[in-house]
Amino acid sequence: MPINSCAKGKRGERAWRDFLRAVGISARRGRQYSGSPDSPDVVSDDGMHWEVKWVENLNVWKAIEQSVRDCGAGKVPAVAFKKNGTDWLVAMRAEDFLKIKSNCQADETKTEVKGIWIKH
Repeated sequence: MPINSCAKGKRGERAWRDFLRAVGISARRGRQYSGSPDSPDVVSDDGMHWEVKWVENLNVWKAIEQSVRDCGAGKVPAVAFKKNGTDWLVAMRAEDFLKIKSNCQADETKTEVKGIWIKH
């Protein structure tokens, strides 16, 4: 992997961490092992296993497979991704999305911030 790609990956991880922090979610860059529940790209207290991709051409299927494969028990695998000049997007399995949506509707201690629901 070229040096610029590594630097861009680290920048992406820091940017996603900062995005989560800006909406009240505690987050930090993960340990950079190769593929285990202990090594998401970003560790957060929101119950997610975050893989982060900042690339111009993403194979979202491979990224989701990586997140699912590396995800530990009790976490929801998801991929946060973007390319230059775009907003962040999140990809996850439909069943995981429906679980999260159901939990949000049942929990009145959540507030919407810039279109994002944050747990109090």
